Amino acid sequence: MIADRPPFARGALDRDAATRMNPNRLRAAWQEPGARLLRLRGVEIPVRRESGAVRLALLPIPDDEEPARRGGDWGPVFLGRVGGDPVFARPEDAATAPPDADAETDARCSSNDARPGDCRDARDSRAARDSRDARDEEWLHPFEAGPALSECERELVGVASALLRWHEDAAFSPRDGSATTLEYGGWARRDAHGAELFPRTDPAVIVLIEHEDRALLGSNALWESGRFSLLAGFVEAGESLEQAVAREVHEESGVRLGEIEYVTSQPWPFPRSLMLGFRARLAPGVDPDDLRPDPEEISELRWFSRAELREPAPGITLPMPLSIARWLIDRWVAEGDAGDA
Repeated sequence: MIADRPPFARGALDRDAATRMNPNRLRAAWQEPGARLLRLRGVEIPVRRESGAVRLALLPIPDDEEPARRGGDWGPVFLGRVGGDPVFARPEDAATAPPDADAETDARCSSNDARPGDCRDARDSRAARDSRDARDEEWLHPFEAGPALSECERELVGVASALLRWHEDAAFSPRDGSATTLEYGGWARRDAHGAELFPRTDPAVIVLIEHEDRALLGSNALWESGRFSLLAGFVEAGESLEQAVAREVHEESGVRLGEIEYVTSQPWPFPRSLMLGFRARLAPGVDPDDLRPDPEEISELRWFSRAELREPAPGITLPMPLSIARWLIDRWVAEGDAGDA
């Protein structure tokens, strides 16, 4: 059965905005016996294997740390509550964290269409990042651990990744370069002029195009042969979501769309995208076989039946289970299965 919402988007985490906005509540939350801390090492997260299950490794609050506070320059940020207990996050100490991956590897692992193997390869190429500490923790890319985590744990990772990566880039004001300080438990920063800065989110559209019980998928020019996903792209300035869908599809495939329907969204905080999922049909009179892939972005376009997506042929790779692309595909396939019942 397909879930009503994609991973990272099911609202399992209590964000408890009232606590983040009140310094006294924030301090009290930090001191609660059940408070826990999530650490991120670059993009990687700590997990433990317990009785065959993978769980996010959350630690008790250290005595020598303080939460992000008004006017502070750094500190663990408040993510929200799980089962009533507050959870905070901070980056792994720079003195003990291993070297960062190269930019190309980070980009490949963070794509909405990345495969777990992309991240395993990146991790294996840096042996220092494949170690266990005294607490028997294992540091993994979220795409490796994510399918085994609970939805609430996945949302903790998503929120922490989005906030901590934003803080790395927002230490100085875009107005004059002066230092900014933390506000609201790490959910904002303030510059020297008093202006509030908030985490940035970049909207991107992704669309399942259907025609006569077939769906159109494309293979990115940078991918290996046989790897397919839905067409997608970022929303441009002054553009509606529907305009972005129509433009991206025409640019990447050469076809014109008629009916365009919004389905759902998925935060993709690796580091800051919001994926907006759509379904669409070809405009009347458009030839489905008249496909003209953009040679700079798309190496191949292909129509797939539900049977071909339900059980891909050898050599065909579909998007990873955590992505909205896979959720849209699986949902479309399940609709056909229900119709055949």
